Amino acid sequence: MNKKYNPLIHLLFWILLIGGVTSYILIDGKPIRTLLYIRILIGVLFFYINYSVLVPMFLFKKKKVRYFISVVLLLIASFYAFSMLQPDGIPDFKNAGISLDTIPRNHRGGPEGRPRFIIVLFTLVSIVLGSITRLYQKLVEDENLRKQIESQKNKTELESLKNQLNPHFLFNSLNSIYSLSVKKSDDTPEAIIMLSELMRYMLYKANNAHVLLKDELEYIENYIRLHRLRIVNNEQVKISIRGDITSQRISPLLFISYIENAFKYGTDFSGNTEVTIGIIVTKNELQFNCINLIGSRVKKDGDSGIGMKNTLERLKLLYPNKHRLELKEENNKFMVKLTLQLD
Repeated sequence: MNKKYNPLIHLLFWILLIGGVTSYILIDGKPIRTLLYIRILIGVLFFYINYSVLVPMFLFKKKKVRYFISVVLLLIASFYAFSMLQPDGIPDFKNAGISLDTIPRNHRGGPEGRPRFIIVLFTLVSIVLGSITRLYQKLVEDENLRKQIESQKNKTELESLKNQLNPHFLFNSLNSIYSLSVKKSDDTPEAIIMLSELMRYMLYKANNAHVLLKDELEYIENYIRLHRLRIVNNEQVKISIRGDITSQRISPLLFISYIENAFKYGTDFSGNTEVTIGIIVTKNELQFNCINLIGSRVKKDGDSGIGMKNTLERLKLLYPNKHRLELKEENNKFMVKLTLQLD
């Protein structure tokens, strides 16, 4: 609970307590005595001595013996404080119109009387309430702090992962354009313009925590068009997007590493590239499928694992318990199936 509301909540509690006691006395037809409210105020004092001093000083620091001794001393102090207000523990019945003769001796007070026991019990209840309240408040504060630290940690990690991903993307895209320029292809200017659009998306939209799903899918389509321009035999490069795409939002750049990997390794010995991408959107669920031929290119240690590893880490951070990822090789093909619960 926000600390700024704590004083207000405490004040409201004590007002309700005093109001409840007062109402009970009035309904019971008894006179309201000032001494009653003095006792309550003393109880409140002991509550805050424990709440503000003893619990933070001893209990939070695991000094249990000192805390126990302090509580015992507080109980003794409360006993004498109440005794000073009511000597010998005998209630003042004169103003209430009650004769002492009508009260059994073992109920009149004194060292063994019930009022002495009630004094200690009242203080003990105040101390227990103070301890429970302060411990619960500390528990909430610690949990909020843990969440803040975890959130900041996740944010830092995500920024680091994005910073690694962007150069990887740029490197691969420039390779594609370089291939076109070497061939003196007429598609080179179009590819440069397309790359500029992709970079604009990454600079101005992909830095947000979430983007519109339709913008992310448009980015993917442009990226695939860029790759199709450099591939001679691109008939087997296909993308299919199905479903009702309205206002769904998604964390950006979750699929691009798998698509990059597909184009990087999806070319066989004959130069044929086979990459099939399917995206199906059903309400707030998205299914991403990517299948590529396992081609002739040999993977080198540390060569291409960065992007896919980063994506896996981002999925764990951004969609905990909201994603299913399957990676497998079958019939000389590499398959990716990713299902997301969208925001």
